[in-house]
Amino acid sequence: QVQLVESGGGLVQPGGSLRLSCAASGDVFSFNPMRWYRQAPGKQRELVATITSGGSTTYADSVKGRFTISRVKDTVNLQMDRLLPEDTAVYYCNAEVTVYEDYGEEYDVWGQGTQVTVSS
Repeated sequence: QVQLVESGGGLVQPGGSLRLSCAASGDVFSFNPMRWYRQAPGKQRELVATITSGGSTTYADSVKGRFTISRVKDTVNLQMDRLLPEDTAVYYCNAEVTVYEDYGEEYDVWGQGTQVTVSS
């Protein structure tokens, strides 16, 4: 069984903070990279942040300086600070699964999604 379990979403006021967490599990070689996406109603799904097993990170321009992605083994976190109303969306955890170390069998797995609402 391969799955991602997300937690940490909720309602927060503008300027506030939330911390999302995603735990990946399954009998595979690796989850790498791991990512956070988000999708607001009527908008395209947006890549928010990416982290590799080596610790390299990338961010969407809209969240640079405010969000921080991190991971400990197969748990990935997204620390969201100075939140804005436009950050309101369903946030999805994503991981690229490599089944075997020396075999090119890979696929993406997605979490269920967690709602983040930034509002007064």
